[in-house]
Amino acid sequence: TVFSFIVNVSQGLQFSASLKSCENTQNTSDTNLNKRTKSIYTPLELQFIEMKKQYKDAVLCVECGYKYRFFGEDAEIAAKELNIYCHQDHNFMTASIPSHRLFVHVRRLVAKGYKVGVIKQMETAALKAAGENKSSLFSRKLTHLLNVNPLLKLDDSVDVEEVTTDVPDNYLLCICENGENLKDRKKGDTVIGIMAIQPTTGEVIFDSFRDCASRLELESRVLRLQPVEIILPSSLSDQSEKLINSITSMRLRDDRIRIERMETLHFEYSHAFQLITDFYAKEVPDTTGPQKLSVILSLDKPVICSLAAVIAYLKEFNLERMLYNPSNFKRLSSETEYMTINGTTMKNLEILQNQTDMKTKGSLLWVLDHTKTSFGRRRLKKWVTQPLMKSSEINARLDAVSEILLSESSVFGQIRNLLCKLPDIERGLCSVFHKKCSTQEFFLIVSTLSRLDLEIQALVPVIHSHVKTPLLQNALLEIPELLSPVKHYLKILNEEAAKTGDKTQLFKDLTDFPVIRKRKEEILDVLSKIQLHLLDIRKQIKNPSAEYVTVSGQEFMIEVKNSHKSSVPSDWVMVSSTKAVSRFHSPFIIENYRHLNQLREQLVLDCSAEWLNFLDHFSEHYHPVSKAIGHLATVDCLFSLAQVAKQGDYCRPTVQDNRQEIIIKNGRHPVIDVLLGEQDQYVPNTTNLSVSSGERVMIITGPNMGGKSSYIKQVALITVMAQIGSYVPAEESTIGVVDGIFTRMGAADNIYKGRSTFMEELTDTAEIIRKATSRSLVILDELGRGTSTHDGIAIAYATLEHFIRDVESLTLFVTHYPSVCELEKVYPEKVGNYHMAFLVNEEESAEQKGTNPEFITFLYQITKGVSARSYGLNVAKLADIPEEILKKAAHKSKELERITLKILRKVWGF
Repeated sequence: TVFSFIVNVSQGLQFSASLKSCENTQNTSDTNLNKRTKSIYTPLELQFIEMKKQYKDAVLCVECGYKYRFFGEDAEIAAKELNIYCHQDHNFMTASIPSHRLFVHVRRLVAKGYKVGVIKQMETAALKAAGENKSSLFSRKLTHLLNVNPLLKLDDSVDVEEVTTDVPDNYLLCICENGENLKDRKKGDTVIGIMAIQPTTGEVIFDSFRDCASRLELESRVLRLQPVEIILPSSLSDQSEKLINSITSMRLRDDRIRIERMETLHFEYSHAFQLITDFYAKEVPDTTGPQKLSVILSLDKPVICSLAAVIAYLKEFNLERMLYNPSNFKRLSSETEYMTINGTTMKNLEILQNQTDMKTKGSLLWVLDHTKTSFGRRRLKKWVTQPLMKSSEINARLDAVSEILLSESSVFGQIRNLLCKLPDIERGLCSVFHKKCSTQEFFLIVSTLSRLDLEIQALVPVIHSHVKTPLLQNALLEIPELLSPVKHYLKILNEEAAKTGDKTQLFKDLTDFPVIRKRKEEILDVLSKIQLHLLDIRKQIKNPSAEYVTVSGQEFMIEVKNSHKSSVPSDWVMVSSTKAVSRFHSPFIIENYRHLNQLREQLVLDCSAEWLNFLDHFSEHYHPVSKAIGHLATVDCLFSLAQVAKQGDYCRPTVQDNRQEIIIKNGRHPVIDVLLGEQDQYVPNTTNLSVSSGERVMIITGPNMGGKSSYIKQVALITVMAQIGSYVPAEESTIGVVDGIFTRMGAADNIYKGRSTFMEELTDTAEIIRKATSRSLVILDELGRGTSTHDGIAIAYATLEHFIRDVESLTLFVTHYPSVCELEKVYPEKVGNYHMAFLVNEEESAEQKGTNPEFITFLYQITKGVSARSYGLNVAKLADIPEEILKKAAHKSKELERITLKILRKVWGF
């Protein structure tokens, strides 16, 4: 999909005309320009060459009067992608677009995957004419640099409605690795540091961790953050490169992750240390630089190196302000606070996206998301990937959800209505903080916040009396206090001017804006002189009713009938004429009109400067306002979970600390339950895993397609939902807090990582063995099937025994190997054998016995006992394998069964 909002950056890089000798500029191979060149460059071409040297990978559009021009290969790209005309002009191919269509065309180029630079004229015509450099080239600078991953909006010309567009998590992720010693590097082990920045909201996340050759830890974090852009050093270890290739190759063109390579120098610790020291000690406008620096230098080395690269990168976009306060940085992995859900589990359980087309529909997030705001949706996504570990916090959410669900007070309906049709104020606030917002956007955001403040303030007495749960009450009651400074800024603004983007009329009272007031007084003074001059003009041309006229933007002209031209003084200058009339400026008007235009253009510059100062003052309230928006996001999420709980047959789970148990009565798979709807009822199943009072390991057998995988996913998803603080699809549920869910299911190779199906299977299993604890839920689906039967059985048996005897986790183990079921006899108090129930319809005649595969009716019901066979031929029949092949297979299957039985009789003597 085409992104509808784009990075707005302002960069102070000045491009003046470069008048270097031709010898220095004729080497165009550096700049990757058009090969058709002449020996002499125009000043504009020289200026473009200098710009292109610095931004080789960007398509540059250069403001030239009323249009924007592309040059060289950029022009050819623009012609192809924008369907515009491209032609040779002097040394370069060139193409152009009108100024008022800039946003539309740039957005199209960005959506096609190009990095686009917008270069604007930094001088206005009137001021330039009055300056010392009036005969030289217009100075220009890069004001916008835009990537395939949009961060904020482009400029003031954007429609206000753009602000309300939903924004996904646009994380910019930087990865740095550090193989600590030669032995680690040979094994493929490394220490990795990451920094993730979300410019739309100002969120900054970091993490450091040791990772093995499989890069499972790194994969988990990339899948959780789902970045739109990744910054990497020029070279990474082979294992990391393979992982990045694997992840980026799965994404569609319009949804792909952009890779930005930076020189390895930026990631070296000595260089990073110097850059960060300079940044926090010299560049951050604050006296607390040394304290901030000490916070940063306490981070792990790979994180510091990542941060240095991010600072260097964001400076290109003038977005480094979000890094000023390191106390707001958050660590991503907090094992004590959140349940561990690694990348494999997130994919297998389809937490954020389904595994068919990688869309949100069909995922757990899709089931739970009934949020009304963009910022609420982003917070819910965090909740879904970070289930809580403390029963007190889980129950606080459940209490709030229960109150919304069960309360008869109208206040909850009123609060929910407040959330409807809100623009993305979190993103808007961030664009204000970075001084990238238009006046329209600022007015929309601040007026929305002010309205919310008033509306929630009016509900305070009712909230006190009717909202009982602390989580909801505290969040709602804090919002007015946090938003109280906002209305002051609204009072300063002229609403009409803010909505039209007119900064010259933006501020109602100019008492606090003396520069603007002085400039406006000067303009009024000149206008007054021009108006008085009209009396002299009337005398000179002997016309007491003469008035100034304005035509085609030219003001203060005197219009005289051509038959009366002789009355016009000889020193007047004719500006325009028609068959009937001629229009003139007197010398006095010429001089004062020029001065007036200079003052007007200076006023625009003064107002723009004051606007940026105004935004700076507002940004002093960024953190309290941001906290208030966070409270609104929490409220939105709680209402969303209450909406989920309203679905039929959902119950409030009982969540307890220090209990190793998952007890679910008639549970259902939350996603399949919704997808099936009311027509096809999902068959509910009961689960009883408990260390204290029963089995903690279930070995599950049964026919292919019998519902084994859906059942085990159902148990895991209900556990995740319970620890998010959501109601669950079951009659009753008791969950002892789980510290992690680890899964191994499905047969899939990973060609990009260079791993076979079996290697992928064992890599995942090894990771689970390393990470799982007695408080984890472990799910292994058909372990060992990627190799020979004997090896597969041996691996499955040994692995499961390890989890039973040593790890002591709650475990669901799906298998087609009947011999693994013998573990029930070895550990009768801990292990139970189960199968998915089915019926076999054997309608063959005696002659056909053994030549046709059986027909199976699935009951999808978990049942005690072992299923002796997998009935794979039944699946072959459903898949329309030809009849003659099925008959041959059925015959061979019976034959092998008889041979196996004979061998067993000899071995066991029966």
